[in-house]
Amino acid sequence: MQPTDSKNPGPLGTPPDSGDMVTTTAEGAKGSISLDALMAGDEKAFEQLVVQESPRLFRVIVRIVGDDDEAASILQETFLQAYQRINTFRRESKLTTWLYAIGINLARASLRKSRRLSSLEDQEVERMQPDFNRGMFVETPAVWDPSRVTELSDRRQLVRRGIEQLPEDYRTVVVLRDIEEYSTDEVAKMLGISSGAVRVRLHRARGALRKLLDPHMRRMPKA
Repeated sequence: MQPTDSKNPGPLGTPPDSGDMVTTTAEGAKGSISLDALMAGDEKAFEQLVVQESPRLFRVIVRIVGDDDEAASILQETFLQAYQRINTFRRESKLTTWLYAIGINLARASLRKSRRLSSLEDQEVERMQPDFNRGMFVETPAVWDPSRVTELSDRRQLVRRGIEQLPEDYRTVVVLRDIEEYSTDEVAKMLGISSGAVRVRLHRARGALRKLLDPHMRRMPKA
């Protein structure tokens, strides 16, 4: 396959990935990877992508499936599929967004196949949303920030267990938006849904998590 012309913009005149370079997201990543080289099947460029993206992608997958061995297997399958399907990448988003979408879909399929599902149902998430009376909270939940709490090593297990109780759709959006701190638009592209749907799921997921973790948060000392 011949390299694509990096001067040719993607659909609607938008040049994804800022031209012909892939900006990596992994910690300690050095340099950029030529998107044209990847599209041309360059094995060294793909190996560099694997090295630089594996740590964060593994973290995302393991937070969805909750099992290190299964996450490692899914990670390998993700890169295998990406290598085999690289010619289907249309430059309509970042390559890393496309790559993570593959991994997330595989992780969610694994959950459904193995029945390692959440302990909560969608209806229960709805019931766990804050109650209002005349525009005011009926109860005042403890103020907490999911991303801040996860920075504290002695509390990570608590938050992880709470997230694992959420239904798959809510769990995934919390992991991507609150924990990995992807933008709403990036999460929407990874999940193949609208940005509005991401906001709704995230709002409901945070409400459910607040309800689950509120008793523990009240006992925690202020940071």
